[in-house]
Amino acid sequence: METILGQLKNLLIEAGPTVVLIYAFYLFLKFNLFRPLEKVLAERELRTEGARKLAEQAKAEAKEKTQAYADALRRARAAIYAEQEVGRRSVLRERESLIRETRNRATEEVRAAREQIGIEMAQARQEMERESVELGVELGRAMLQRRPGDGTPSGMGR
Repeated sequence: METILGQLKNLLIEAGPTVVLIYAFYLFLKFNLFRPLEKVLAERELRTEGARKLAEQAKAEAKEKTQAYADALRRARAAIYAEQEVGRRSVLRERESLIRETRNRATEEVRAAREQIGIEMAQARQEMERESVELGVELGRAMLQRRPGDGTPSGMGR
């Protein structure tokens, strides 16, 4: 066992400079590589997180703007529909007025035509009565001027 202990002692003495060198290399790496690397990673994490927050804010703002645009579009459509409805009602009133006016004019023309027809009928009756009286008189004369016996009127003859 003594030999083992002696060998271990020699091993530790011989390994001492290696351990010191490894520890010195570790410290060198820690200060020159790992700490700057950790700083870069931490800064990267902050920037990434900041960019995420900015992206979320931009997304929220875009959503608000989209909602505002949709609301404005909805209001504009409603205003256009209201304008169209006012115009449609105006056109309907104008059309109804035109129809009423045309109907009244047609009714008046029909009434005037009926009156005119009534006047013309009365005149035609009077003329027919006058002509029938004249025809009756002429017929009576023609019958009276006939000769008895031959059936011909007396002024026409032989």
